[in-house]
Amino acid sequence: MPEPEQVPPVQAAEPAETIESAGPGPEVPPAHAAGPAEPEWRGVSPKHVVVEVVGSIIGAGLAVAGLLVASAWLGLPFLAWIAAGVGLLALVSIALEPRRVRSIRYLLRADDLVFRRGIMYQRQVAVPYGRMQLVDITRGPVSRALGLADLKFVTAAAATAVTLPGLPLEEAERLRDHLVALAETRRAGL
Repeated sequence: MPEPEQVPPVQAAEPAETIESAGPGPEVPPAHAAGPAEPEWRGVSPKHVVVEVVGSIIGAGLAVAGLLVASAWLGLPFLAWIAAGVGLLALVSIALEPRRVRSIRYLLRADDLVFRRGIMYQRQVAVPYGRMQLVDITRGPVSRALGLADLKFVTAAAATAVTLPGLPLEEAERLRDHLVALAETRRAGL
């Protein structure tokens, strides 16, 4: 029977030559930063929670007051129970408001603006810069008091109108000017 061939053991490779420079060279970025930077999702101002809570309190307060007045005036006690239910739902909604505001995000990409919001029912819309017809800034009384503004993007399709709420006024104005300039340069088929 022939004897098996003896395989020599594998030796570790010798280290490659190192080149030493005479001085500090340019810094080499880490490997994960070698490619183009990934765009970052931006959020709205945390102050927007106050705007939403005040709106909820006013809306629910008017509804509860109307139901209680109708209950007393018409003598229908079940309207008082409905008012209590509306008040309870408003409290739950107000408790969830900080999480809802944190879920509002936007992303500026090369060809479009992507907007997303929602906790249970999420909505994500991409608005191409070339399709923007109007970029509008609106400010309610509470938003004005807090230095915030809402940025509204209008396109030819009514279903794609997007409102980005709760931006600091300076950021909203800067973003509006940037988006208008992009829209002018990228008019798609118009």
